[in-house]
Amino acid sequence: MVVDKSSVIRDNLSMGKKRKRRRPLVSDQIRTAIETSGLSRYRIALETGIDDSALARFMSGERGLSSKALDTLGRFLDFELVMHGPKRS
Repeated sequence: MVVDKSSVIRDNLSMGKKRKRRRPLVSDQIRTAIETSGLSRYRIALETGIDDSALARFMSGERGLSSKALDTLGRFLDFELVMHGPKRS
């Protein structure tokens, strides 16, 4: 069975339900950190040892990166991961 997600969202909104605001994915947060770092993708690739084309594909959302590469980027960008527990009702 194929479900049109847009119609489900519209139906939920029409019933007075609010859409849940989702936290950004870790990969999206790392992309934002790279974009706002003021450094070129090429320089980040050189200094971290991550292949420039792999970094380009990651930045475009075309591909992911290995956990090792994400760890390397996190250290290089001084990225801090903060966990929020599940919301309780």
